[in-house]
Amino acid sequence: MKVIICGAGQVGFSIGRYLAAENNDVTIIDQRADLIRSVTDALDVQAIVGHASLPTVLEQAGAEDADMLIAVTHADEVNMVACQVAHSLFNVPTKMARVRNQSYLQPHWANLFSRENMPIDVIISPEIEVARAVTRRLLVPGAMDVIPLANDRVRLMGVRCTERTPVVHTPLRQLTQLFPDLNIVVVGIVRNDRANVPSADDQMLPGDEVYFVVASDRTERALSAFGHEEGAARRILILGGGNIGLFLAQALERDFPQVAAKVIEINRERSHLVASTLTGRTTVLVGDGLDPELLEEAGVGQTEAVIAVTNEDETNVLASLLAKRYGCQRAITLINKSTYNTLVSSLGVDVVVNPRAITVSKILQHVRRGRIHSVHSLHEGFGELIEADALETSPLVGKPLKDINLPTGVLLGAVVRGDAVISPRGNTVVQAGDRIILFATAAAIKKVEKLFSVRLEFF
Repeated sequence: MKVIICGAGQVGFSIGRYLAAENNDVTIIDQRADLIRSVTDALDVQAIVGHASLPTVLEQAGAEDADMLIAVTHADEVNMVACQVAHSLFNVPTKMARVRNQSYLQPHWANLFSRENMPIDVIISPEIEVARAVTRRLLVPGAMDVIPLANDRVRLMGVRCTERTPVVHTPLRQLTQLFPDLNIVVVGIVRNDRANVPSADDQMLPGDEVYFVVASDRTERALSAFGHEEGAARRILILGGGNIGLFLAQALERDFPQVAAKVIEINRERSHLVASTLTGRTTVLVGDGLDPELLEEAGVGQTEAVIAVTNEDETNVLASLLAKRYGCQRAITLINKSTYNTLVSSLGVDVVVNPRAITVSKILQHVRRGRIHSVHSLHEGFGELIEADALETSPLVGKPLKDINLPTGVLLGAVVRGDAVISPRGNTVVQAGDRIILFATAAAIKKVEKLFSVRLEFF
């Protein structure tokens, strides 16, 4: 597949790395020569210094025979115009744009992105996606990551193990014997910042971050097995009243009537806008989230969850730690720089939310070929959780899983048949029409595509 990526920032670089590793024909465009040098030094792609929306630059990038254009520059207008030019002059089949300014995304302007006006096939708003990701974590206390699958009949859960976790030091093959009602499939273990696909003989250890797939109605039982029985937060403090903070407050007012929320925003003018946009159930305070007196005024000691979503990673980390020092039970922290991930967990931050990873997952969902319903990238390129339909010609269909030779690094997490969720075992037989929840490491994705490319457009 031939793909043009407009923008060589963190998201553009990450998408380019994914696609280049799978032997796609990738060209990356950016105005900054230093970013283009970084791309050419690290990735096997074509790279062009130039303005991504100019017809001459897109022509140089090979837009005439491109299959897809992904516009993720820092300017919404450049992203939108690049898609328009790609459509009008080069007839690029699929066009994606990152759009941050919410004025463009108001429902009453929805016709703006119609095929007759500005034909963008997929619009991605990182702020909205991040707010949704944070809300999911609030719904499942104790989890550091929650991804709903198959219309929320299945969930991917991420939890952190401690010395008090009941299932630690137990070989995975014995989990079913020791916990008969614990129907989970562990797809990844992150230990000392290194992610691995576990074997049946591996054990979970204190300090591990564990990713597993479970039926949604078994969520509480699974969390209990990992020693997490925290109650839902009813008092929440949001640090930062930008788009993400505002979306979160709106979601809490709309969907969580039992929650009392407060927002701290340092900019007085912005705080007035936030207060006037909300219904009045949420208290908006003006000031610095690092101010101890203001935190005490906001009642941080009686708050079950603090959500730090300012524009500065350092502010989010320090404010989260400060809030926990004053008695807040749980900290959910927005961090753009992945280099901080290992540091903050050891300091006491409970949940890290990475906008880049969330945006990359959203884009990959539309890059994968075939009958794909969702794609989620896990732990900085460790692998992808993929939700897809099995057709009659799939090699997965019609025989026990123990007789199917799946590539190394590929695990079946769940089989959804109608309303039933089946935890895959060796004698499980996949039927045509089943929804498959599948994990594949980054190294295995291309092998999986080759395995199914002739017999089934699975990916």
